[in-house]
Amino acid sequence: MKSRLHGAGRTPRPVPPAQPPVRGSAPGVVLGVDPSLRGTGYGVIRFTSPAPVVVAQGVVSCPAAWEVSRCLVKIAETLRELIRQTRPSVCVVEGLFYAQNLQTALVMGQARGASIVAAAEAGLEVYEIAPRKVKQAIVGYGAAQKLAVAKMVQRLLRLSEVPAPDAADALALALAHFQEQGRYNLTPPRKL
Repeated sequence: MKSRLHGAGRTPRPVPPAQPPVRGSAPGVVLGVDPSLRGTGYGVIRFTSPAPVVVAQGVVSCPAAWEVSRCLVKIAETLRELIRQTRPSVCVVEGLFYAQNLQTALVMGQARGASIVAAAEAGLEVYEIAPRKVKQAIVGYGAAQKLAVAKMVQRLLRLSEVPAPDAADALALALAHFQEQGRYNLTPPRKL
């Protein structure tokens, strides 16, 4: 029993090598992901001078009738294809937040995991930023409402229309990450 506990006689499993970064990825292209089982928002921004440009934005929508596993597959597949098409170098996901309902927290964690796996498979650096920190960076108020975030994202990115709430949150994540990179920070974004 002691030898089993201490690993004697066990052959360690080989660890697969890390994937190389996506070929042709641009250092100024950031993918933001706002994970949710029924509506995962995504936004890809290319940071150029004089202003950032939205490359892609949208929501991975899954009907309520779909089982969880089917939604997770759709999230991962959609993000894989988006990464292949847009070639970002960094992915930023929304950090975990306090949820009163344990079931909600578990489902959010699953959607978040599917998103992180899709980005990590492509060799992207993956970071997380807390929702309050994103709102603070974009709107100037950590408890801002979704509509305020969406309108500020529209203004900052010079969009003709207000983006869908989940897509706006993803674009806000990408903007906040870019802002964090340009300044000295006592609490840098958490790399996953």
